[in-house]
Amino acid sequence: MDENIKYGQENFNLPHDVITLPSGGKFYKSKKKTAKIGYLTAADENLLMSNTPDMVTQLIRSKLYEPDLRPDELMQGDIEAILIFLRNTAFGPEYKVKVNDPDTGNLFDATILLDELNFAEIEVEPNEKGQYETILPKSQANVKLKPLTTKETREIDDMAKTYPTGRIAPKVTWMLQKQIVEVEGSSAQEDINRFIQSMPISDSKYVREFLDKNEPRLDLRKSVITPSGKKVDVRINFGVEFFRPFF
Repeated sequence: MDENIKYGQENFNLPHDVITLPSGGKFYKSKKKTAKIGYLTAADENLLMSNTPDMVTQLIRSKLYEPDLRPDELMQGDIEAILIFLRNTAFGPEYKVKVNDPDTGNLFDATILLDELNFAEIEVEPNEKGQYETILPKSQANVKLKPLTTKETREIDDMAKTYPTGRIAPKVTWMLQKQIVEVEGSSAQEDINRFIQSMPISDSKYVREFLDKNEPRLDLRKSVITPSGKKVDVRINFGVEFFRPFF
């Protein structure tokens, strides 16, 4: 796509709806809290039935009708919300899953209603810049954090794939260099890099868990009842079968 063309602008007149982004737009320059999303069409079935590894990326690119939001800069929680909308409006809210009964080890059928999903509860809200301020438990360093975008995650994965054979790619370090945006009042990358090199492993673990718990997103876990009457939690999986309920 021509870089001068903004994403989705050629689709403004196609049928669409407006969804609320779990992020509230705090992580984007545009600060948009909502997004226009197009409906899946018969032509999209070609993509849904394919084994293309970047199917989700292609779907988001074609269905995000917002000139100020780049698909590869979206937060994971917003991408999940878009996928739920596309699946729900195309095939209905019923999402059938196979669940393992912990008492018998047997699989049983259960149904999750996608239109009943709520925003996940978070402990700490990001500021207007999309950053979280927290104190690391071991070093007691005051840091500001941000979640990875899909683009950053893909770039880290690509760097790891091309890393010299026989050497261990420093993926955790690369992630921390993107996630930590300030240390003790300094946003200089050299200060952040220096801190990461001597960062206690417990603080590294804390950063991952903190961002995982507090990144705005839909709560993809639902409780279902086993044949024996017990309640178990099931998490929605965005695998290939998510968009293939009737194929």
